[in-house]
Amino acid sequence: MSYEEKGTWVALMVGVTVYLGYLAVVLGRLAGTPVAAVTYVPTLLLAIGVSIVASIVARIAVEIARPSDSHSGDVRDREIHWLGDRVGQRLLMTAALAALGLALFEAEHFWIANVLYLGFVASAVVGSVVKLRAYRRGI
Repeated sequence: MSYEEKGTWVALMVGVTVYLGYLAVVLGRLAGTPVAAVTYVPTLLLAIGVSIVASIVARIAVEIARPSDSHSGDVRDREIHWLGDRVGQRLLMTAALAALGLALFEAEHFWIANVLYLGFVASAVVGSVVKLRAYRRGI
């Protein structure tokens, strides 16, 4: 498994795990509480911070456990990375447009922030899945 493919697995696992944890906490707070009263900002910022730190630590741990032969990607790695990012960016743009629509209709900040966060996570997850599929089946 290449260095880039290992990093893609780490991004996928961390993204899904942290987002599910965030959802569990926020949905627990949302039960029976008006949206305007839900404390989500510290949890959202913590989830983003945990994602960054966990990705770095997990990437280092994976490299210690199973060192890669090379840390530089080849042409195939770059093409796969480009393909996954292109697909992921479409989801991010869709989420941004949805958040813009919510803002134009003066929705609660809770919904706007969560649509944007979902867009970032969906972009990373779907982009990672596309990359992993390309690694396994080819471009």
